[in-house]
Amino acid sequence: MILLYLVSVKLYAFAIVIASLFNKKAAQWVSGRKNWKSKIASALKPGEKRILFHCASFGEFEQGKPVLEALKNHYPQHKIVLTFFSPSGFENKKNDPLADYVFYLPVDGPFNSKKFIELVQPDMAFFVKYDFWHYYIKAFKDKKIPVYFVSSIFRPTQIFFQWYGKFFDKMLRRVTHFFVQNQGSLELLYKNSIPQVTVTGDTRFDRVFEASQSRKPLPEIENFKGKHKLFVAGSTWSADEQILAGLIPDLETDYKIIVVPHEIKEEKINKLKSLLGNEAIRFSEWDKKQTSARVLIIDNMGMLSAIYQYADLAYIGGGFGKGIHNILEAAVYGTPIIFGPKFKKFREADELVHWKGAFSINSERGLRDKVFELIHEPGRIDKIKEINTRYINNNKGATDLIINFLKMNP
Repeated sequence: MILLYLVSVKLYAFAIVIASLFNKKAAQWVSGRKNWKSKIASALKPGEKRILFHCASFGEFEQGKPVLEALKNHYPQHKIVLTFFSPSGFENKKNDPLADYVFYLPVDGPFNSKKFIELVQPDMAFFVKYDFWHYYIKAFKDKKIPVYFVSSIFRPTQIFFQWYGKFFDKMLRRVTHFFVQNQGSLELLYKNSIPQVTVTGDTRFDRVFEASQSRKPLPEIENFKGKHKLFVAGSTWSADEQILAGLIPDLETDYKIIVVPHEIKEEKINKLKSLLGNEAIRFSEWDKKQTSARVLIIDNMGMLSAIYQYADLAYIGGGFGKGIHNILEAAVYGTPIIFGPKFKKFREADELVHWKGAFSINSERGLRDKVFELIHEPGRIDKIKEINTRYINNNKGATDLIINFLKMNP
C-alpha cells in the first residue's frame, strides 16, 4: 500500500506539472515549489524556535486563523512558519503579518518530508482539518515532534475506517492529538482505539465572531443601500445566478440586491451582468451618484464577509453544485439565510435548518416562495436573527479550549 500511495502522490504532482502549461494556478503550484530547499534554508535564521502551521488552502487558513493568533500570543518566543498546499492560500497570505515565514509545503515523500523538517526544525506542528500526509506525519513521529490536527471532523465513510484503509488508519495513530468539531468524531476515533482526541468545536465560529467584532464600515455599500433593505447573494455560481435572475424582477422595490460571484473572471462577470439586465452595475463602474442602480455586482475579491453586515436577507451559493459555501459569515450578523439542496455535509447548515435560522430550496419557485414568506413576516425575521446570533455564541470558544489543552500538556 505504501508503494501505491507514493506512486499516487507522484502521479498527482506530475499531472499538475502538465496542467501548469495552460493553467495559472497549476503553474503557481509548480513554480512555488521550485528550489524549495534553498528558499527555506536562505530565509530561516539560525537559533530560532519555530512552530509549523499548515493549511491546505485559503479556506483552511481562515478556519485556523484564531488558533494561529493564539499560538503567536502564547508562544511569543517562537517564529511561525506557515505553509500551504495550494496557491489559493499561498498567493493570498504570503505577506500575512501573522506569519514570520510562508512557504509551499513540498510534495509528500520520504526525502522531502525529512529534509523539510530538518530545515524548519519545528518544536511542534499544527495541521488544519484534513491535510493528512503519510511521510510528514511519520517523520514528525520519528523526530518526536508533536503534531496536532485542528477542527478535524470524521465520518464512518472515510477511508481511515474501511477494511482497506489500514494504511491510512496508521496516520491517525501517529498524530499527537486531534481537536475535533463534534462528539460523533470523538466517538468514531474512540471506537477505532484512537483515544488522543478532544472535542473543542469548529474554530470557524471564533473566526467569524472575531471578524464581526472588528469589522470596518464599507462606505460604498452603505451609500448603495441607503434606506433600502438589502438582499445579498454570496459565493454564487451559474446555477444560483439563473434562479436569482428569475427572482430579482419580482422582488419588492424597497429591496436592493448585491451579487458576489464565487469566481471573479471578466468573462463570467460580463455574462452575469447581461443575465441580470439593465438594473445591474459592476462595483468597479459604480458611481455614488448612481443611486438608481438596483443590483450591484461585486467584481473584486475580499469584500463579501464585510458586506454581510448590511444584509437583511442572504442567499449562499454552491448548493446546486458540489456544496454550499460559508454560511457562518452571514449567520454571525443574525441574517436569515437561504441556500440550495447540497448542504447536508455541512454541520452548521444542517443545524441551522433544524433550528429554522436557515432554509434550503431546490428551485427558482422555492427561492421565490421562501423570500416572499420571510419579507412579509418581519416579526419572524427578528426571531431568526436571535436564533442565528445565539447559535454563533453557543459554538464559539474552540480556540480557548485548544490553547488551554496545550498549557496543561506542554
